[in-house]
Amino acid sequence: MNYFDLNMNLSEEDLILKKETNKFAREVMRPVSMELDKMTAEEAIAPKSPFWDFMRKAYELGYHKITLPAEVGGAGLAPYQIQMVMEELAWGSFGLTLGLNTTLDAVWALAGTEKHIKEFAIPYCQCKDGSVVGCWAITEPDHGSDTVMPGYPSFRDPNIKAQCTARPDGNEWVIEGQKSSWVSGGTIAKTILLMCQIDSSKGHAGSGIFIFSLDRPGVSKGAPLNKIGARDLNQGEIFFDDVRVPNDALIVPPEGYEAALESWLSCTLPMVGTWASGLARAAFEEALDYARKRVQGGKPLVENPNVQRKLFDMFRTVEASRQLCRAAFTYNWSFPTQPEKRLIEYAEAAKTFATQAALEVTSDAIQIFGGIGISKDYLVEKLFRDARTTLICDGSNDVLEITGGYKVARTYPRMR
Repeated sequence: MNYFDLNMNLSEEDLILKKETNKFAREVMRPVSMELDKMTAEEAIAPKSPFWDFMRKAYELGYHKITLPAEVGGAGLAPYQIQMVMEELAWGSFGLTLGLNTTLDAVWALAGTEKHIKEFAIPYCQCKDGSVVGCWAITEPDHGSDTVMPGYPSFRDPNIKAQCTARPDGNEWVIEGQKSSWVSGGTIAKTILLMCQIDSSKGHAGSGIFIFSLDRPGVSKGAPLNKIGARDLNQGEIFFDDVRVPNDALIVPPEGYEAALESWLSCTLPMVGTWASGLARAAFEEALDYARKRVQGGKPLVENPNVQRKLFDMFRTVEASRQLCRAAFTYNWSFPTQPEKRLIEYAEAAKTFATQAALEVTSDAIQIFGGIGISKDYLVEKLFRDARTTLICDGSNDVLEITGGYKVARTYPRMR
């Protein structure tokens, strides 16, 4: 289905990019995601799994590097183009899109030295076979969304002790502890962007950000996580037993961590919202197509006023979601060298609104399908399960709404 776009400023090049991405999402991503959804978590990442065929095709086309600038070999896209591509990919599969973009560690390498860029960013961009996979790890068994609350008072509570810590030892850092099962790409990653506590007197704010390869002594991984939704996304624990990394593996020290994390979330949260918008759009289109074909009571479902009203509500919700996410995404991604200008409250608004919208739209899609909608025979059942996971991804909506409200109460209105 050709989806209308209200952006009248899209160039011919933009429209071609959007069309080609949708074709890849439709012909490659969606079939693979549905196949992986039926597999066990272990089968989904086995050597002969279709997951690796997808990764090779995605890397060959450069979809893994669309967020990176041309000077390091990235796609060099404008923020609105990145958002547009992300939505189309997530229309094909929320889980595979997230999994394809777990290697955002390369972005952080750009904030490091020339050595980091050469060691991590450039090889990642040059990869064509899907073998260079990364992850970013922040949550722990006892610490989930409380780790993504920069600026909130509890974030600096010295009584909060982390389960993954780093201590200096000569010219090295020694890392001890573990990250939880929610590390996306965790069991297959070769590099990591690790957030872990260095100065416990500052609580979570006393953390730092490290980047290093995972082929070091003392690193081990848990089994891939078995979940109800986003089953095509590999996730799993990572353990650190006196793992030694060089001093320069620390790219953000504790004194800059809270600001860096807020800047990071200002970009990642509207990206999650964008993926959720693509997922919701997929559910709306599936429901509309079914309603046009399904005959009940002597006429197609789509001719029933109650169905028309529900379809319009879904359409309205999807459009509101994608426009908010596009605005927040484009704004916050427009300041690669001025992160202090990013506005996290808009990122939190986009993520929480879009993910809740995805759950509502996918639920309505099942309602239009009726009983068959909860069977495994139709895509909407999977979309509903995937949508449920988005409300927790990158911080639960409950927590993000608290931190967003705290931020708005203290800073609104902001003046240019």
